[in-house]
Amino acid sequence: HCFYHGRVRGHAESWVALSTCLGMRGLIVLNSNDTYYLEPIRGQEVLHHTFYRTEDLPIKTGTCGHSHQTGHISLFSGHLKPLHQRVSQKLHFRLWIMEIANYVDKFYRDLNIRVPLIGLEVWTEHDQCIINEEPNSTLWSFLQWRQKLKSRKKHDNAQLLTGVIFKGTTIGMAPLEGMCSHENSGGINVDHSELPIGAAATMAHEIGHNIGMSHDHEGCCVEATAEQGGCVMAAATGHPFPKVFSRCSKKDLDNYFQKGGGMCLFNMPNMKDLVGGKRCGNGFVEEGEECDCGEPEECTNDCCHPSNCTLKVDAQCAHGVCCEDCKLKQAGTMCRGAAGACDLPEYCTGGSPYCPSNVYLLDRSSCQHGRAYCYNGMCLTHEQQCLQLWGYGAQPAHDACFQDVNAAGNAFGNCGKDSNGNYMKCEKSDAKCGKIQCHSAAKKPKGTNAVSIDTTIRTDGIEVKCRGTYVYSTQDGQGDLPDPGLVMTGTKCGEGKVCKDRQCQNASFTELQTCIARCHGHGVCNSNGNCHCKRGWAPPFCEKPGLGGSVDSGPVQYDSEFTFSFQYFLKRNQFSSPKNENSVINYSPSCRSTPLRPSFIFRTQIKIFLIKSDGSERPPLTATPPKLSRSIKVLKTSLKLST
Repeated sequence: HCFYHGRVRGHAESWVALSTCLGMRGLIVLNSNDTYYLEPIRGQEVLHHTFYRTEDLPIKTGTCGHSHQTGHISLFSGHLKPLHQRVSQKLHFRLWIMEIANYVDKFYRDLNIRVPLIGLEVWTEHDQCIINEEPNSTLWSFLQWRQKLKSRKKHDNAQLLTGVIFKGTTIGMAPLEGMCSHENSGGINVDHSELPIGAAATMAHEIGHNIGMSHDHEGCCVEATAEQGGCVMAAATGHPFPKVFSRCSKKDLDNYFQKGGGMCLFNMPNMKDLVGGKRCGNGFVEEGEECDCGEPEECTNDCCHPSNCTLKVDAQCAHGVCCEDCKLKQAGTMCRGAAGACDLPEYCTGGSPYCPSNVYLLDRSSCQHGRAYCYNGMCLTHEQQCLQLWGYGAQPAHDACFQDVNAAGNAFGNCGKDSNGNYMKCEKSDAKCGKIQCHSAAKKPKGTNAVSIDTTIRTDGIEVKCRGTYVYSTQDGQGDLPDPGLVMTGTKCGEGKVCKDRQCQNASFTELQTCIARCHGHGVCNSNGNCHCKRGWAPPFCEKPGLGGSVDSGPVQYDSEFTFSFQYFLKRNQFSSPKNENSVINYSPSCRSTPLRPSFIFRTQIKIFLIKSDGSERPPLTATPPKLSRSIKVLKTSLKLST
């Protein structure tokens, strides 16, 4: 293991992301104004290094496109066949990718999100999906390929890194709120810089879209000036690269979790596959370790010995929401409340410091009084999307608006784009899966670059105003951005039908109906296909008296519902890194109820999977490496919250 995070002595605001593999290489941030890059000089038998400001880094300025459809990490290493005459060692490529992941990890640590690398796959013979200059077709082809990958390698999110240059200035693209989704959890990134920090900044941006972060609008980024690099979620980036997330991004992330997004992030990962091997001090509790609070200099955990990753005398635990003051919490203590209509609560087991894996209502379960279906733990409706785009008071427009406007097949009304980037007309049956049409009294939709597309139609002798959304770019060649005004995958578009691939398709209820039949009318079905019983009935089948819950939720103890203590890392809209990870907040409801998920984000981690296709390999880790002619590496990421 040769990848580290740290600080510079005597500089309180500093942080460092450094690799000691084959010399020292990495980023040194002294403060908001002084950032340096250190790397070995090529061709030196005795290692000498260059040290310079990041303003001199060769990073291509570019923009991001994202789509509005609705991430503990294991690393998988695929076969790498050296193809470039200047690169003959598999090790160099792996170290290059690991350095990218190390930067992304550092960017996200300020949000208490970790990004360990778990997988690497190399495409040496031919591409496994369409990869060309059209970012839309590349993104959707890659996401389709990822669905096949998921069946052979468990992960939550995948990122493609390619040397192919996209049209215009786009250097990355990812579906908004796609994290954990079977169809949309991933993104594509251009390896546009001669140094890994450039690709890392882009990848952090695209992962941000996956976890609900939109582009920063004017006034969002007060954390850093343009001269200091700005913020990660800026629509266009260059050098110096961004290092911080804006307050708007933090609010977006909070809102995403509050409405039930990112359900897979709350599950504990399998750390056996962590790239680089296990090491005491990396902050991940791996096999053979009782705890891991980081390096001795950074450890603030009173329950763990940082030098050998063992528990202190009399300590039962050191991490996890079911651990308090080094002791395991009582079985039945609620550790994760339900977030929204499609989520289910979980309870401490009394034998583990971690909350049980997060489960939620099985897809296609009814929500919103039958007006919608659950999808990946979220209740998606046209009304919700109108509120997101237009704000308070917005409502879905008349069905005729969807049918008339989306039949045009242009930028203002469509069912997405085809593989060539051309707008597609919506068939009448698919109209409610195209551009979202709303009623709103607002002057314009939310977002700096969003404008309203107002259309008046006549239906049943009455004039009806339809309000759509178009997001434009000030950059040339940005007409190929995925549209944030498209209806989200999983939204109900008819009785027994949901939006998928821009079509209103029949939804399968077989799994749900089979499960419901086993619950004897006293429970609902969770995402594992098991019964979650109502209070008064016992799992697994809700046919005998009991306290409720499921075989997945942990034992229910209703006495504990009057006082819930939640170990937390982040407060709502206050995404700062706390000094004491054992701080608690007490929640005492005035009457017995099932509380919503608390507004705190527990430690998160992102699993990354990498893929490389035929083309130029990455050079050895020395200064000024050559640009790629064509190489593809896929970072497969899975964000996971370790609660």
